[in-house]
Amino acid sequence: MATPIPEALQNIKALTFDVFGTVVDWRSSVSEELARCAKQKIASSTFDSLPEPSRTRLGAMTDDDWAKFAQEWRVTYHGFTQGFVPGKSAWKDIDTHHYDSLHELLRKWGLTGVYADGEARALSLVWHRLRPWEDSAAGIRRLGTRLVTSTLSNGNQSLLRDLNTFGELGFRRIISTADFGAYKPHPSTYLGAAGALGAKPEDVAIVAAHLGDLAGARSNGLRTIYVERPQEEAWGPEEQRYKEAREWVDLWVSQGEGGFLEVAKRLGISE
Repeated sequence: MATPIPEALQNIKALTFDVFGTVVDWRSSVSEELARCAKQKIASSTFDSLPEPSRTRLGAMTDDDWAKFAQEWRVTYHGFTQGFVPGKSAWKDIDTHHYDSLHELLRKWGLTGVYADGEARALSLVWHRLRPWEDSAAGIRRLGTRLVTSTLSNGNQSLLRDLNTFGELGFRRIISTADFGAYKPHPSTYLGAAGALGAKPEDVAIVAAHLGDLAGARSNGLRTIYVERPQEEAWGPEEQRYKEAREWVDLWVSQGEGGFLEVAKRLGISE
């Protein structure tokens, strides 16, 4: 017997998706590209012209170091978006943040001047080429046979369009929080997305691997679907807010249960 569709999701018309970590595996994609570029630089004709401290530091970087670098890069993103105040903060898109924060991290790690400006800018665009999770493309496409599927990410429009193309994700709409001059979890992002989709908030669900994102959406009337991804959840299972979320999340897909394909199954959308 098929599992009944959760009551709160029976009449939804659209699904909005968080992207970084929910749809794409940024962690391995970014750390591998950082390591690849370092090896390419070491093998290049310009390596010997770098200052000796930079050559030594770059040569000593391990894959684990680059994984830590990638994590720190991601942490700067969270700090930037959480600290942005619409109407007060000067606007900066995510591409610009990634470029600026890359330079800051290179300095922090003793790698100043390793990359020419053009090389650093190209490296900062690795966030346009993130591998999707195994179930992402197939799941989004299956869900899109019955529902409008859209991004709802802090990434700027060009970044999201590139990810959609790179991963062959099949989103029917591309919505960025930049369209509303804000970043999640500002209310204007969730309500703006519903409006852009021509729907009431309660007719839209957000799919995310971050309970904080779902909480923000829920407080503005959207339905909630949690898809657990490796190392993505900031709330610990022992925390009260996590335990409470187990009660209010409308649909919960744990890691290893099939991701977006399982979401489609539980919403009654067959192959």
